[in-house]
Amino acid sequence: MSDPWPSGPAFAGPAARREALSGRVAVVTGASRGLGAGLAAHFAQAGLRLGLCARHRPDLVTKTRPRAHDGRIEGAEPPLVAPVDVVDFDALADFAAAVIQRFGRIDLWVNNAGLLEPIGPVVEADPAEVARHVAVNVTGVLYGTMIFAGHVRGRTGGGVLVNVSSGAGSRPYSGWAAYCGSKAAVDRLTEAVALEEAGHGLRAHAVAPGLVDTDMQAAIRATDESRFPEVARFRQLKRDGAFNSPPWVAEHLLQLAFGQHSTGQVRLRVPNEPHPSAGRRPSGAGAGGGPPSRGR
Repeated sequence: MSDPWPSGPAFAGPAARREALSGRVAVVTGASRGLGAGLAAHFAQAGLRLGLCARHRPDLVTKTRPRAHDGRIEGAEPPLVAPVDVVDFDALADFAAAVIQRFGRIDLWVNNAGLLEPIGPVVEADPAEVARHVAVNVTGVLYGTMIFAGHVRGRTGGGVLVNVSSGAGSRPYSGWAAYCGSKAAVDRLTEAVALEEAGHGLRAHAVAPGLVDTDMQAAIRATDESRFPEVARFRQLKRDGAFNSPPWVAEHLLQLAFGQHSTGQVRLRVPNEPHPSAGRRPSGAGAGGGPPSRGR
């Protein structure tokens, strides 16, 4: 199971938050939609400089906070965006190099790109679909991790790696064999990288963001019970409106990366966002992290 989120305020106040985030650079993969697009928008509003990639070119209209020099506003910096398939190591490395060339460094790397499909008994799955799933969810995360860790080793100042995980990495679900297996792999590879790179200034975390209502959740709810027996629980969550919003998740990642209370724990779960009018979440999928949103 994931460890609870660090308690206590991460920033002393709004001014301290602005100072902590000033000049920071983040990369988000799978940033064209879902959680990835939500992270990108919140990071931009917080003033981070951004490199955003996805298999289909991200279309983020929000610019980063305006730059100021001697009290004068010089202009806002648009993110660097590109269509990149995370299973193409050279393309992903070239994208990282372009971000570094433009902004000077990368402080936070979020491996968010991921797939849920295939849903259903794995014995009935298309082998090509399974191979693509493992390539994106595991190899793509490894490639991003390798590239960012190499960057952090080559400069001073450390860095923070966030690999988006899921409660499904800790709890099995009938119909999600590939997804459960890939997210369990993400958890364990992140733990290993945390050990390998601690001496080089890299903090690595596998973060389950909780349930975020995006296209992936819609696909889950549309699945026949014969292929995913627990679909009723996810439909009830939709009726209850008991989801974490992308800004809620994004702010927790900013706190984790740049707040004053760092943690030595690798596997973490974003706490449930308060919803006073929402019904009680079922145990397991809702409270335990569930699948993250897909962002391609």
